[in-house]
Amino acid sequence: MLQHPQASRLFAAVLLAPVAVLPATPVLAAGAKAQPAAEPEASELAQLRFPRLRMPSVPRMPKVFAITPERRALLNTIRYAEGTWKEGADIGYRVMFGGSLMKTLNRHPDRVNYTSGYASAAAGAYQFMPATWRLAVRALDLVGFGPHAQDQAALYLIKKRGAMHLADRGELSPQLAAKLAPEWASFPTLRGYSYYGQPVVKYGRLKRFYEANLQKLRQIHPPVALMEEPQQVEVAPEPCNDDSLECMLAKVSEGL
Repeated sequence: MLQHPQASRLFAAVLLAPVAVLPATPVLAAGAKAQPAAEPEASELAQLRFPRLRMPSVPRMPKVFAITPERRALLNTIRYAEGTWKEGADIGYRVMFGGSLMKTLNRHPDRVNYTSGYASAAAGAYQFMPATWRLAVRALDLVGFGPHAQDQAALYLIKKRGAMHLADRGELSPQLAAKLAPEWASFPTLRGYSYYGQPVVKYGRLKRFYEANLQKLRQIHPPVALMEEPQQVEVAPEPCNDDSLECMLAKVSEGL
């Protein structure tokens, strides 16, 4: 079979021409969808990810009860009933059940003391039982067993018994005393007896002590008087009758 010489030369040129090598295309299974190739920028950003930072936790702030003359008078009355009043001296915060004194106020002593017919681990100005004290410490983040911590714990127990609103009235009512009777055995119930069948201080004595103590406290810390706001007096402007620039502007603003 005869071939045209020009066709033979074209065929040889095609065979000798460089062939571009293309990247191999992966073979997809039947029904599979082709995934788009990851962009270079996305992969580079993935390598630049920083680890997640953990912010330090914010410590819980301790709760502090304000001590008004009314609340202080009630706290002093509780000390009077519990036998730790000591004329208001701080030594009352060291008294343990039975009358002995603890050596340090770093912590609750948690020690059982005995008297004739009774045994108790109560301690402090408000005769806290160990379990009751631990409850107040967890609630208020108290540190130590000093006077401030004991006062705050006692106010916490008053509030826990639902009696704070009665305490703020400035009156030791029988209802207030009865609400505190389950917390302090020396306080009488509405029937006049101890909630736990122990010796109790009569309501009349507690009321007289409370009222006298509150009167002294109010003299030391009188209530703050409210200041009257100054009255603003409006002064009428003087009439303008001359030909000055200020007078002309005033007449224009008034529409004259």
